[in-house]
Amino acid sequence: MRLPLKFKIILAPATVLLLLTLLLAFLQYTYWDMSKKTQTSNHLRAAFIALVEADMATKRLYALGSAAHPEHSENAFDGKRHEEMSLLYARLLSSLQTIKVMLPDEESLLENGEKLNPERSFFGEDYRNAVIDLRSRLNALSEEIQREREIIQNKNNEDISAIVYRTTTIGTIVLVVAILIGVFIALTFARQILHRIHLLTESARRIAGGDLSPLPFPRKAQDELDDLAISINRMTERLIRVVSTEKLLEGAEEERRRIARDLHDQTLADLSAVQRDLEVLHCGKCAEETQRVGEDLRRAMANLREVMEDLHPQSLDILGLGAALESFLDRAMSREGLPEYQFYISPASEELVLSRHVQLAIYRIALEAIHNVIRHAHASRYEVVIERRGDDFVLSVEDNGNGFNLETARSGGRGLNNMRERARIINARIDWSPSRFSSGTRFELSYNTAS
Repeated sequence: MRLPLKFKIILAPATVLLLLTLLLAFLQYTYWDMSKKTQTSNHLRAAFIALVEADMATKRLYALGSAAHPEHSENAFDGKRHEEMSLLYARLLSSLQTIKVMLPDEESLLENGEKLNPERSFFGEDYRNAVIDLRSRLNALSEEIQREREIIQNKNNEDISAIVYRTTTIGTIVLVVAILIGVFIALTFARQILHRIHLLTESARRIAGGDLSPLPFPRKAQDELDDLAISINRMTERLIRVVSTEKLLEGAEEERRRIARDLHDQTLADLSAVQRDLEVLHCGKCAEETQRVGEDLRRAMANLREVMEDLHPQSLDILGLGAALESFLDRAMSREGLPEYQFYISPASEELVLSRHVQLAIYRIALEAIHNVIRHAHASRYEVVIERRGDDFVLSVEDNGNGFNLETARSGGRGLNNMRERARIINARIDWSPSRFSSGTRFELSYNTAS
């Protein structure tokens, strides 16, 4: 099972983060349990303090009440003593209320404490018994709580040591395991990714070197590298078609050049020899016939030179693209009955350097565009312009004819397909649009010399 590349990249840190999150959850649970025990200890401590305060208040109340007994006339009961006993009673009730909250099972303590109300009689055996019962119960609870506190304190000390040891050990183990797992996952996926990137790099280097054998790739892309591999293979297939077409066109141009050379070196030379022989045979009796045959021969030789120029224009090799187009227009498009034309070359365009095969491709495309105007546009005028736009070499052919469906220009016709194919080989852009004249079509080719 393959994962998307982005998941492979984040899987290792995500795994480490997950393990560390589990470790933090474990530590939080451990310290939460210890905090609960600490809360229990603090609860007992507060209850113990309340018990001590209640015992002290009970003891003082009893002492003040005993001192105010009628038998002790020298300590007669006065308002100040009564006020002090009321304050002690209020403190006692407050402490017993706190104990009731802390120890819900000891509700009877509050009832016993209410028996010590100084507003009631604080003389007699009942008062004394109430004090004794309350103090004995308070002391018993104090001793019990003190024992529980000691047990909890000892347990906390043991737990703290165990928790520190356990958390340190488990934390170290989890951290080491997380790092090892993260490193293992990262290395595993990194090895796979780097291996596939190496294959793609080798494939690109091989394609750049001219070896166009495609890489094996999955039919269904499961991650970004699969998308890249599929794109490289599609690019390779298109490049194979482009190179095949380019070689086919180069072969055709080479064959044209060979035929033109053979016609020049052999056929035209033979015709020239025949012409010289006719001039030698010139005599009074057959002069008229010889002159007629000589004119026919000269026309045939002129037509043959035009065929040779069409097969491979020598002016293109010698003078360049602009001069070759101008020569073609002067030679083939200046005859009577053909539309009027204007040809313009901007000086800036001559500064752009075009390779030989680019010039030849643009020349063939220009000739096809001009022939389309002559054959199909029914125009009375057209313009051929070569100009420069930044680093772009631009050729345009614009007429005032009847125009045509632009969708047809983008889809059909052998000549139009040949124009597109030649433009694609040299990485040029071609397009058809409405003419700036009142009617007609504008053809434009743009070739970036910086690419």
